[in-house]
Amino acid sequence: MTALRRYHITTFGCQMNKADSERMGGILDDMGLVWTEDPNQADLVLYNTCTIRDNAEQKVYSYLGRQAKRKHEQPDLTLVVAGCVAQQEGEALLRRVPELDLVMGPQHANRLGELLEQVFSGTQVVATEPIEIIEDITKPRRDSEVTAWVNVIYGCNERCTYCVVPGVRGVEQSREPTAIRSEMAAIGQQGYREVTLLGQNIDAYGRDLPGIDASGRRQNTLTDLLYFVHDVPGIERIRFATSHPRYFTERLIQACAELPKLCEHFHIPFQSGDNAVLKAMARGYTHEKYRRIIDTIRRYMPDASISADAIVGFPGETEAQFQNTLRLVADIGFDLLNTAAYSPRPGTPAALWPDQLDEEVKKDRLQRLNHLVSQQAEARSQRYQNRIEEVLVEAINPKDPTQVMGRTRGNRLTFFEGDISQLKGQLVPVQVTETRAFSLTAVPLLSPVVA
Repeated sequence: MTALRRYHITTFGCQMNKADSERMGGILDDMGLVWTEDPNQADLVLYNTCTIRDNAEQKVYSYLGRQAKRKHEQPDLTLVVAGCVAQQEGEALLRRVPELDLVMGPQHANRLGELLEQVFSGTQVVATEPIEIIEDITKPRRDSEVTAWVNVIYGCNERCTYCVVPGVRGVEQSREPTAIRSEMAAIGQQGYREVTLLGQNIDAYGRDLPGIDASGRRQNTLTDLLYFVHDVPGIERIRFATSHPRYFTERLIQACAELPKLCEHFHIPFQSGDNAVLKAMARGYTHEKYRRIIDTIRRYMPDASISADAIVGFPGETEAQFQNTLRLVADIGFDLLNTAAYSPRPGTPAALWPDQLDEEVKKDRLQRLNHLVSQQAEARSQRYQNRIEEVLVEAINPKDPTQVMGRTRGNRLTFFEGDISQLKGQLVPVQVTETRAFSLTAVPLLSPVVA
């Protein structure tokens, strides 16, 4: 242990991975290691990996190859691969990169300390077996001092035909509401102002917990959780992600409209605007249902910010079906849309289907969708012009040290002049002076709102 003084974690992929990395960083801190920004100066290098798309996975192997070469010169270097690639590949990773010391799936993030003890005793370790995720008692090494992630449900029980997540993150396991509230209370005491509740399919929260009320309604839903944690002292804003249209309810929308700390921002992936493609994806809803969800949100909160995910070039997708996706995007008017060309993933049904599309077709459709998305985002942004918005200041603008940056309740990145030492973590009223597709420029008004 004495030789291991510095560590570095590189994180690929989703918010869940970022939250896992923060927890693993907290474990390494507790073990006496010190963070370094430079992986080449680290005695322990950990890659927390993503396998949702092939390019992310290949990037992992590229990074790993450099560190494996370094290990031949520095045998005491400890190499760890965590996350979804680790879960998917398991022992095959050791055959491909024998220099690895530890391969561990995402369910084992809380066990990093005990797994490393085995490594330090001279054992090469693979930890990918399914386990019950014990309650998280680690203190994360959080990247922000203002906003924090809080996991509420692990895993996913869906079986979307393109997605590896259920196979690598395991079945759904919800945390107890009291444990979530306790973590949020500690975060509030530490000075954090905003919490994002996380789940791969957060609307499924509580399905595996007991509880039926007198009317026969299941208790411990995401909506119940939001009411339960809403009044945690110190926390001024609450967000949640990622939602699934199959389980998104009007009762949840009502809660977001009623509870003042819930931000008016919803991230609800639709993936395709064509019903036949949605059925092939096994998404379990139609584009008509998706449109009704957005209509209901806007009925309760007309100014709500809507973001989503979409996939183009799914096996068998015709030009007419792609046009249905464009039509849905044009009709709804998203504030932000994460887009991707379909990427066949190992172990998923769609990867084996014979009607894979040509890469050039996928690339062309992605470019056309992105063009529409940027036009829409710019148009949606214009509604902020001259408006007064509340911004939670998170950091200095890396491109202009005279400015600070933060996000509106609708999740728009906003820049304005100010002193970060005075404004960090403050809720500042600003007037918007300039709009762009994905960000705003503003001037501060009056004094910051101090809780």
